[in-house]
Amino acid sequence: MNAVLSPSPRRPIRELPDELISQIAAGEVVERPASVVRELVDNALDAGATQITVRLLAGGVRLISVEDDGGGIPREELPVALKRHATSKISSLQELESVGTMGFRGEALAAINSIAELALLSRTSGQSSAFFLDGRSGELKPAARGTGTTVEVKELFFSTPARRKFLKTDATELAHCIEAVRRHALARPEVGFAIWHEGKLVEQWRACPGEAGRDQRLADVLGEDFIEQSVAVDHGAGGAVRVTGRAGIPDAARSRADQQFCYVNGRYVRDKVLTHAARSAYEDVLHGQRQPVYALYVEIDPTRVDVNVHPTKIEVRFRDSREVHQAVRHAVENALAAPRAAAAAALPPVASTSAFFESNRPEVQAPWTQSAINLGANRVADLGALWQPSAPAGPQAAEPGAPAWAVPQAAPSPAPAFAALPSGDWPLGRAIAQLQGIYILAENTQGLIIVDMHAAHERIVYERLKAQMDQAAIASQPLLIPATFAATPQEVATAEAGAEALKTLGLEITPFSPRTLAVRAVPTSLAQGDAVELARSVLAELAQHDASTVIQRAQNELLGTMACHGAVRANRRLTLDEMNALLRQMEETERSDQCNHGRPTWRQLSIRELDALFLRGR
Repeated sequence: MNAVLSPSPRRPIRELPDELISQIAAGEVVERPASVVRELVDNALDAGATQITVRLLAGGVRLISVEDDGGGIPREELPVALKRHATSKISSLQELESVGTMGFRGEALAAINSIAELALLSRTSGQSSAFFLDGRSGELKPAARGTGTTVEVKELFFSTPARRKFLKTDATELAHCIEAVRRHALARPEVGFAIWHEGKLVEQWRACPGEAGRDQRLADVLGEDFIEQSVAVDHGAGGAVRVTGRAGIPDAARSRADQQFCYVNGRYVRDKVLTHAARSAYEDVLHGQRQPVYALYVEIDPTRVDVNVHPTKIEVRFRDSREVHQAVRHAVENALAAPRAAAAAALPPVASTSAFFESNRPEVQAPWTQSAINLGANRVADLGALWQPSAPAGPQAAEPGAPAWAVPQAAPSPAPAFAALPSGDWPLGRAIAQLQGIYILAENTQGLIIVDMHAAHERIVYERLKAQMDQAAIASQPLLIPATFAATPQEVATAEAGAEALKTLGLEITPFSPRTLAVRAVPTSLAQGDAVELARSVLAELAQHDASTVIQRAQNELLGTMACHGAVRANRRLTLDEMNALLRQMEETERSDQCNHGRPTWRQLSIRELDALFLRGR
């Protein structure tokens, strides 16, 4: 049974003691040992450290020690460092609005000192010895240490035992501490990091200076698989926002969003603008609940981003969030757009593990001429051409009952004339057979390529449709009886403000009364659907995201369905010329590694993998 709170007698208003103020502030800054690790590593990086060592006991509850080889703290400044809102990072509002350091609030050391036993040991290059400061007693005395600083935090939350009860097991707290250091390590490859727990080295990342340092650090922290299954991102050089890093290919997506790292000017952040922008870049190649992996680094003028949003400094606010959203989305989209077949073909040929197989392998000459490939390209292109609703039904016409799509009609774009490359230089190789009317088998320098012909052609048709649909509105169909629904004030405001965007989507939503909206027209292809549900979902998207993003997403969903109907069907027999033409089109088409539903369109089996299947060379 809940206790009833009775009004307490009036108490006078008075100032809180400094220690209680610090303990209240500590509740915002320090959630668990990992929070302390993050704050102390921030300070070490600001001090110019090139090597940072973290030592822990009991997951950081009994001891957190952070050692660095930075510039150190002068003797006379050590006591000041433990005072509230004392910092060397900023001294004016102007500096706060353009802060370029990891720390700047001057709260962390004071907050930690109020809920734990804290000690500082530091030495600058100009001092003859280091000095030790006890945070509890204030005692300051000489000590032995090289240039740099060591901060020791013992018995975390000893003065606030209720907070200590909320901590998890030592193993869980250790994992959070490692993750805090890992986030720093991904942003600072030129700095070495080491983590010790209970006297054992649990993680170490050596300094990786130079241009290749970031990729090496990504490989060290996230694994070589991350580099192999990701593409480089570099967008906006010279512009207001630059985005670099690596974006995982759709095949590398995970069930959890535990490998998504975003940095703004070197600071790890969790920001809805950035995560939405990155996820939207995968819309065309990744579907369902799978989560992409990426490490993205945003560089922006410090005056255009506010990092003073939350005491933990993990949230930011952009002056122009739309500009940042577009930069991140375009950066990832462009990186994912290039077909990966060319990169795979650039690898040196893979030798078989069997010397006998290599010496006796017959050379098969490619019988296909350039004119034959171009002819096949035209025939494959014809299969995905746009059609009029009244067009006569051919071998690949829409299936019975398929809707007559109302889209801007355009003549099929001529198939590209592919350069006459030697067959060994074709990234997806040369076709050798068709399997069960579903898969194309091709041979390239690496081994065997297997292509899902429907999925591959679906992507080709889809990209062609998108190009032809560019800037055009989706055809709409008026409803005989408008569908009305009770709307929230935000929905009404969104419908009025976004009337033009809704029209582009083929929707007409107008006020019926102050609290009611009427859906008067819907996209032709969705005329049989639930108009109210469609209206609510689109209005919710418009309220949360940029109108152009919503429009593009809706258009792409419609075109994706159309492309699926227009792509070459399974069990359709293709000639070798048509198969080769399809392979060449895949090499030229953006995002051709996945179909519109996020499934892969091709797979590579190397000679070594084939040899392993048959135990060759054993």
